[in-house]
Amino acid sequence: MDSTKFSKPISLKRIQLDGGFWKPEMELVRKEVIPYQWETLNDRVPEAAPSYCMHNFKVAGRMNKEKRELGSRYQEPTYTFRGFEALPDDPRHPDDDKFYGCVFQDSDFSKWIEAVAYSLTQHPDPELEKIADGAIDIVCAAQLENGYLDTYYIINGMDKMFTNLKDHHELYCFGHLTEGAVAYYQATGKDKLLKAAMRFADFIASYFGTEEGKCKGYPGHEIAEMALVRLYEVTGDEKYKKLAEYFVNQRGTQPYYFDSEGKVTEKEKKTKIRYQYYQAHLPVREQKTAMGHAVRAVYLYSGMADVARLTGDDSLYQTCETLWNNITTKQMYVTGGIGQTHHGEAFTFDYDMPNDTIYAETCASIGLVFFARRMLEMNPDSKYADVMELALHNGVLSGMALDGKSFFYVNPLEVLPEACHKDERKFHVKPIRQKWFGCACCPPNLARTVSSVASYAYTENDTTLFVHLYMGGTVEEEKVKASITSEFPWDGHVSVTCESDTKEPYTFAFRIPGWCASYEKEIPKGAEVEEKDGYLYVTKVWAKGETIRLNFPMEIQFLASNPLVREDAGRVAVKRGPVVYCMEEADNGKNLHLTKLCVNGEKTAEAADELGEHFVRVTAEGRRMKLGDAEKQPLYHLYQKEEEEKTKLKLIPYYMWNNRGEGEMQVWIRACE
Repeated sequence: MDSTKFSKPISLKRIQLDGGFWKPEMELVRKEVIPYQWETLNDRVPEAAPSYCMHNFKVAGRMNKEKRELGSRYQEPTYTFRGFEALPDDPRHPDDDKFYGCVFQDSDFSKWIEAVAYSLTQHPDPELEKIADGAIDIVCAAQLENGYLDTYYIINGMDKMFTNLKDHHELYCFGHLTEGAVAYYQATGKDKLLKAAMRFADFIASYFGTEEGKCKGYPGHEIAEMALVRLYEVTGDEKYKKLAEYFVNQRGTQPYYFDSEGKVTEKEKKTKIRYQYYQAHLPVREQKTAMGHAVRAVYLYSGMADVARLTGDDSLYQTCETLWNNITTKQMYVTGGIGQTHHGEAFTFDYDMPNDTIYAETCASIGLVFFARRMLEMNPDSKYADVMELALHNGVLSGMALDGKSFFYVNPLEVLPEACHKDERKFHVKPIRQKWFGCACCPPNLARTVSSVASYAYTENDTTLFVHLYMGGTVEEEKVKASITSEFPWDGHVSVTCESDTKEPYTFAFRIPGWCASYEKEIPKGAEVEEKDGYLYVTKVWAKGETIRLNFPMEIQFLASNPLVREDAGRVAVKRGPVVYCMEEADNGKNLHLTKLCVNGEKTAEAADELGEHFVRVTAEGRRMKLGDAEKQPLYHLYQKEEEEKTKLKLIPYYMWNNRGEGEMQVWIRACE
């Protein structure tokens, strides 16, 4: 672990995108997604699953007001367990004194306010800020005098607070509240929500720790770890850093804390694999393979990376590297999706990569992006940025429709709609995006990620600006300002112009994409040039107006999987630049399984404008098995060579699938010569 390689993200206030691919996506979030999600949080979207999120905050706020008014006469509710997800008999007419939704429903607001914050850095919007301020008032009114802020227990009864860390997400809700609070403070300078998060953090710090009398527990669902690091970095308060360290170091130690909560059966205690789901089966430094719930896992690993960077803990860093390699070389889909099974929304085992029963939760790809950036902050190696780019353009963006008003929780690589409707093994795979979910973690997570996407493009240290992702716009580092022209991911030409003079040598470090076999560069005279770890380092004393030009050719590539991936043997996936492609029924007809792609045949990439999107379509030579009158054929018959006909396979970017109605989809295609 070499601290001289460290860098830090650049504030979104110092980055402005002005075009290309991601600017319209950020504008979509600002204009459509954020307003739509505010309506869903208030249960005002017809045909969408109710959220109850703001309902719960209002109920808790009224209870607090009543408590202040009645004083000693107020009767605290005694805890009543109403299920992991409590729903009213009439979804549209909930009781005005009860908690509804999942136990972590508070987090929907926190992710939404975080998206709002990032959006405000790019486009000031007084009306949106007014709505956000009002929402913050509602949330803060629910906070107890001691700082505790989780409406599930405030409403249902505080006598059971922190008694089910394994399943009930109080620390998860705290983590998201903190992330949103820090973002809103940094965007607007307003600290009401930040102070609320700090009060909650102070309460948690007084409750948990190694000291005598304190609870020795840790989160069942991780995120508090990286949220506490973020809170420490904005406040400088050491106790937040120490609490993050504690949660990381305490996890998985013996005796298992979750056993002490009394929520585990004797049979469960005897199994060797208990707590893998929570990444609590072993102390974190002994974990070598990504296991359990995929979102929890990458949130934990992101927090571990944060703590490793802050403390200089090389053993923790090496563990992060080991887990990163396991995920990306043995358990990651070609789209940057992770989590192979719906049972536990979890990792399974190395090279197990089913396409049609896949889980690949949108939040899991988002968490992988978090993990990638944190590894980049410690070590600028293109392998991290390659995965970050892959996940953002494919596994993340596929979770949202092109209009921003419907969402995928699960992101399959192969879909037969009839199977999704009739085969219970595939009920979790939806053939069409949903307006909302009862468990709505993914939609607001998407909103906060896309609205902050520019923050993943750059990091900086005292001598270097690292360009990890190529986005058109301007970035103002502490020592230099640069403008970037880029049409990624459709065109590989990039130009970077220095917009200020430097008094001393300064370095631009440009990622050389792993999908690019060779590239062209045009460098100003007098510059020192070095390639290292997948980055091109260009150093000189810069004069205003000097420009670097790069060209990363985007060839159509046919990818094969590792031969140990049984599901994809003899198949190819199509990729151009960072974008993965798929076949859809809308372009290629039904029975996509009967098609083959000719790997030595003609292939073309052509610009297209459809569905409000500018993109590049790929067409490839293929063959299709003649179906004949299949309904009259026997179920089984003697083998004979298939009758085939030539065809042109039309492919669209994977993130665009399912925007033309319900139909078949396939990423991995049978190959032929």
